[in-house]
Amino acid sequence: MKRFGLKLRAKILLFASFLLVIPYLSYQYVVELESYLQIGQEQALVGTARAVATALHERPALFDVKSGFLHNVVAGKDLFIHEIAYPVQLDGRLDDWTEYKDKWLDYGANSLIEQSIVYQPESLQFTHMVGRYEQYVYAIFDVIDDSVLFRPQTSLRVDRNDFLQIAMLTNDGLFKRYLIAPYEPGWVNAYLLDEDVDRLTPVSLETKIQGQWRITPEGYSIELRFPAAMLSSNIAFAIGDVDDPETRRLNYLIGTANPTRSEALGTVLTPAPEIDKILAGLSYSDSRIWVVDNNMRVLATAGDINTATGFQVESNRQTGKNFWGDLYQQFLQPLYQKILTEPPQTFVDDLQDAVSLEGQDIQSALTGKADTLWRFTPDKKAVILSAAHPIYNQGEVMGAVVVEQTTNGIRTLRNQALEKQFNFILAVILIGILALLLLASRISNRIRKLRDDTESAIDQSGKIVGQIPLSNSADEIGDLSRTFHQVLEKLKQYNSYLENMASRLSHELRTPVAVVNSSLDNIALDPDNQAVYVERAKQGISRLSKILNNMSEATRLEEAIKGTDKEKFDLPGLLKSCVEGYGMTHPDYHFQLDLDVTEKTFVGAPDLFAQMLDKIVTNAMEFSKPSDTIRLRVFEKGSKTCISVTNTGPLLPDKMRSQLMNSMISVRPNTTSESSHLGLGLFMANIIAQFHNGSIDIDNLPDHSGVIVLLKF
Repeated sequence: MKRFGLKLRAKILLFASFLLVIPYLSYQYVVELESYLQIGQEQALVGTARAVATALHERPALFDVKSGFLHNVVAGKDLFIHEIAYPVQLDGRLDDWTEYKDKWLDYGANSLIEQSIVYQPESLQFTHMVGRYEQYVYAIFDVIDDSVLFRPQTSLRVDRNDFLQIAMLTNDGLFKRYLIAPYEPGWVNAYLLDEDVDRLTPVSLETKIQGQWRITPEGYSIELRFPAAMLSSNIAFAIGDVDDPETRRLNYLIGTANPTRSEALGTVLTPAPEIDKILAGLSYSDSRIWVVDNNMRVLATAGDINTATGFQVESNRQTGKNFWGDLYQQFLQPLYQKILTEPPQTFVDDLQDAVSLEGQDIQSALTGKADTLWRFTPDKKAVILSAAHPIYNQGEVMGAVVVEQTTNGIRTLRNQALEKQFNFILAVILIGILALLLLASRISNRIRKLRDDTESAIDQSGKIVGQIPLSNSADEIGDLSRTFHQVLEKLKQYNSYLENMASRLSHELRTPVAVVNSSLDNIALDPDNQAVYVERAKQGISRLSKILNNMSEATRLEEAIKGTDKEKFDLPGLLKSCVEGYGMTHPDYHFQLDLDVTEKTFVGAPDLFAQMLDKIVTNAMEFSKPSDTIRLRVFEKGSKTCISVTNTGPLLPDKMRSQLMNSMISVRPNTTSESSHLGLGLFMANIIAQFHNGSIDIDNLPDHSGVIVLLKF
């Protein structure tokens, strides 16, 4: 069954995908950098506001005429005279005022000054605005009136019809009232009224106040102007409504303020030329600057918020006909435009013609503490940062300077930084992935070659027919190749051992089988000597039984080891006991024990450990003469405990040293002795050594006088 799994290339690509976290980290870094730039812009903006406020400190004349000391400002009553960009044609059509329509103020039930009947909105209401162009003040009134009633041609009274009343304080401090009550639509002038505030008696015609009265489908509109020099700092406008042509009784009087009392007039804020002159040089400061009084009404402004980006950043767009320029323009730039938020070219500015400002930063500045404020534009396209700083006169706050900038410069700088980072990271990722693919291809090809070499080294029947070439590479695949080479060599030796085992068994079994056969034949031929032949047959069968027992001894030993528990025992004491036993059992041999370690607690199976020593010592005795000395030594080498067994006698063949631990391997010369040597002694000793976490090495002595067996634990 074929197993499903990823190939090496796919796995490397999968892990290479983690490189994509690098752009995210870079993005986080740039975002963090952006926050520091915003802090820097915030501090710079506070410094600009402080510098402008310094130029306005201790100059009370700039604020006195602007009613800067008012404690309360009433919306609709206190009027702001807006700057008009071009002269207005007095035709009553109000077309010239369309772009200022967001500045128009509504007056209705909340602005009633007098009424003789229950107020009906459809009977009278109006919208109003005051503006200034050069030396003239302009005012418009778009009146909703269900019944427009003009002044009779024969009437000397001006208050028994619809009218517009104006009251103001002049530059001389005089309280004057004016009234417009035409006979018909068209050009109008105002009448100067008597000083008696309880009457509306005309005194003279005031031609300086002139305008146009025009009928509209909803009522009428009035467009008028008068010289700015007539006005000081207080004014009121009021519309009177008369509907009944018989009684000509005043139904309502709706106005910006009560025009009958000077103290009830609303304040008016006109542009401050002195402040404008001070701010004129700051219009190039890449900021929009406001000056407000302590009632947050705008005194002067300079600069354009659309160009106040805070940072002037050069474009780093890739251009040209080179490969990178084409790649950037065709692929990367459209991608960046989708991912990155580009600074808006235009956005809605809700404070373009503001007459007053609001905000926590301004409130804090008017309490004497500089502050900043971040806000979105109404269309959410841009972020505006404002900084406010108080203006002082003799320790008292007279107003505040508000400086504004957008974060478009920072956003552009951030986008350029991200583009540079992404360009670099993209190149690194592409090169990295390409390099990983090449590496994966190289590795997979080497692994595939190793697989092919391994498959070709073994035929269909499992016979080893070739070799795996040794690799000179120092990496893991080279190490794996060399390991496969060694494994194949060992398998080759093992196969050779298996192939020779049949002949070895045949050699070992042939003699006892021949003895049994010859004995049986002789019994039939020589009945008189049956006892002799039977005895010889028994010897042959006994020898066969011994061979079979030796062959199964290793298997029984492995099974016995599985159920053996380890215990602590005295290693030097065990060795002393074994050597004494060897001396008693084999008195013809001389045994010597050298203990370099007098006390050593060992963990294992004492019986198995003694059996292992028996196999090794027996093997040493078989290759020694009875008069020779067999030496056992115990010592420590580093962290290991070592036991060596040395004997004099024939040396080991060079090609057989690495095979002596295998089963049925023997280097004894062929003999016809009664004993059988299947080469299982050292194989079983090695099994016991591995059970005790040890190993056995066999080598010739350096002086070539014999052989040493070294056990390491």
